[in-house]
Parts: sequence; structure tokens; C-alpha cells
Amino acid sequence: MTIKEKTALMKEVSPFLAASDTGLRNAALRSISEALKSNKEAIFAANRVDLDNAQASGLAAPVIKRLIFNESKLEGVLEGIRNLIELPDPLARVLLNRELDSDLVLKRITCPIGVIGVIFEARPDALVQISTLCIKSGNCAILKGGSETVNTNRELFNTIYYAAVKAGLPKGCLVQAEERAEIKELLECDEYVDLLIPRGSNSFVRYIMDNTRIPVMGHADGVCHVYVDKAADPDMAVKVIIDAKTQYVAVCNAVETIILDRAVTGTFLPVLISALKEAHVEYHGDLQVKAAFETLNINTSDLQLMDADDYHYEYLDYKVSLKIVDGVEEAVKHINRFGSHHTDSIITSDEEAAAYFMRMVDSANVYHNCSTRFADGFRYGFGAEVGISTSKLHARGPVGLEGLVTYKYLLEGSGNIVADYSEGRKAFHFKDIN
Repeated sequence: MTIKEKTALMKEVSPFLAASDTGLRNAALRSISEALKSNKEAIFAANRVDLDNAQASGLAAPVIKRLIFNESKLEGVLEGIRNLIELPDPLARVLLNRELDSDLVLKRITCPIGVIGVIFEARPDALVQISTLCIKSGNCAILKGGSETVNTNRELFNTIYYAAVKAGLPKGCLVQAEERAEIKELLECDEYVDLLIPRGSNSFVRYIMDNTRIPVMGHADGVCHVYVDKAADPDMAVKVIIDAKTQYVAVCNAVETIILDRAVTGTFLPVLISALKEAHVEYHGDLQVKAAFETLNINTSDLQLMDADDYHYEYLDYKVSLKIVDGVEEAVKHINRFGSHHTDSIITSDEEAAAYFMRMVDSANVYHNCSTRFADGFRYGFGAEVGISTSKLHARGPVGLEGLVTYKYLLEGSGNIVADYSEGRKAFHFKDIN
């Protein structure tokens, strides 16, 4: 079957999945969890093939790290599934219950989006997270993972799909695409696909947006910041920065720019540079940063010079940009100009400065005294996420169950007609029902 034929079938299946009982969807998740455990050796073997191919092709070490699916990653996705099962059903929740007249009642209830296409990077655990989130939220999903993990993804998808169908979910509720050419075909399926969620580079996401009529949700890149305020605790700042940069460098919520208040450069910059060196992090900066190095007698030979307009850059590596500003207001201006509206953090003991930063930074996730790496659906208690959205429409930040549902209006009447109200025979009284 072609992708168009598969998505047409999913569109037919979608209402049945949307109307399914939460008990059935949770049973499917339990079945998937057991199947993943039972089939883990085959999954790990497929992953070893992908890792060998990646190393042979010369992929960078941080990228190869993302491809790994081992016992640790398996336990992580299994914990995510357990958390999903425990979460309340996101469907059929009553958001509005309003009596328009004594015999005319309006309700707004949550429902699935429908058919969602997710194109994601070469990270096998993402396939598990995305597919299980879509099942819990009653959405059909077509999944296209990165080619670097094609063998792992195939084994994971088959394990998940057959376990879900065996548990009673409709056939066709999940579909896997493997070929790059299928992406172009998917973009043309606006008759059947309700939403696309692309995860990848800025250029890739822009390509998706420019070549489809299907609504697109997601983020193009993750240029995240940590701002060290003049009232920052230096030990806390170092701890947060090193975690935000090195805990997992090849992800969108890793910090890419460290901003320092000029007032702390004299005492904190030498400490920061020492910590970055110890963590094997390469640092970049503009002429102002170079001047600060020279004033403090810090060796500039390891500083990679950058232009003042080059701060919108996502390294996804052991590299970071440094910026010096005069206070929190300038820090906010820099972030709003050069950031990607993903995740930004301030380190300070000044509550007023923190409040200003959190109010004025225009990002999906804004933090005080903590690492940017917390921007994650699992760490937010969502069970998992399909991605991070920097959009301001529908969903923003880590997209978990709530971001995968929309709503519809249900109106219950008894032969009511508009003419009675427009001609004065009856009148609305708009009474909310608890």
C-alpha cells in the first residue's frame, strides 16, 4: 500500500480509536510494555546493527549516542508507559457545560486530533514514546524515524503494533514509513492527515512547513540560554550550566549560550572557563568576551571568535557560546532576539530579577535556578512527549497528552430553532452547570 492508501485507511479507523474505552487503550499499553520486554533481545540486536553502520559511516560521537537503545533506554520507555497508564483519560473531559435555555444544553468536550504524522530524528526511544502517547490520546499515528536507526525502528514498531492490535485496537491505528521518498508523499495527504509534527533541523522543519497544506506543530531548533545574574550563587550556576550543557549534548533542550552579567565576569568568568575546560566544552564568544578574557588574563587561544550577530546557533555538541550583558533587561533582549523560544533559565537569588526574566522572556519554557534539560514531557509528568512546540497556537512546550487532544461542541436540544430566539418568542439565559 502507498502512504496515501495507508493514511486513507487510518482516517476510517480514527473514529473507532477516538471512541474506544480508556480501559482498552490502557490494556494496549500494558500489552506493548510486555511485548517490549519479551522481544528485547531482538530489538537490541537490531540496534547493534544500526550502531555498527553508524560508526562505519563516520557519524559524530554525540549523534551515535542518540542512536543507542539498550537496557537503560528500555527501562526508561517502560517507565514512561507505566506513567501513561496511570494518567487520567484525556478524552471526553467536559470543559464547558452551559445551559443556553432550559431545554438547550451546550457542552465542550475533549477529543483526539485524529491522524497525526510524526517525522522524528534517529532516536529509537522516541518511536516508543510517540506511539504510546498517540494510543493513550486516541490518535492514529504514522511514524517516520531517522534512517540511521531503520533496523531498530522496524523491530520496535512491529513489536508495538502487533501488541496493540492483539489487545483489541483497530488494525491500521499505527503505520510506519521507512523511505525518505515517503515523506514527500505524506506531505500531500492533507485529505487524511490532521497534523504533522516534524522533529529535526531548522531547514528540515522549514521544508515541511513550506511543502504541505497539513497543519504543522513543533519547533525548528533549540537555541537555549542560561543567564547568570549578578546575584547568582556561583556554585549553583556552575552546577546548572554543566548539567544543561553536558548531561546530554545532542538534544534540543541543552544550553547553547551562556549569558553573564558584566558585574560577575571578574569573579565568575574564570571559574566558568575552568569548569568548561574540565567538562571538555569548547567555548565561543564575540570581541566583548575576548576583551573580558584579556582583562582577566585568561588565555584566549582556546576562545573561538564569533560575530556579534551569530548567536542564533545550535551546536548539539560539546560547544557553547558566551555573551556578556549589562543586566537582566539586556539579557532578556538578547534571548528574545537570538533564541528559538524553546527553553531559557536565569540563575539568581534576586527574586525581582527572576520575576522580570520569567515574565519577559518569550519562550515556551522559562526557568529560575534550574537546568534547561528539565524541558521534557517525562520530567513534567506527562508520561512522555511527541516533541517540544514553540508555537503559541494549540500546544506550547513539551507536547504530552493534553497537546494531542482538541475539543468539539455538543449541543442537546428538543426541537429548538434559531427563529424562536431571533424573533423574540424565546430568550437565551446562559447558565453554567457545575
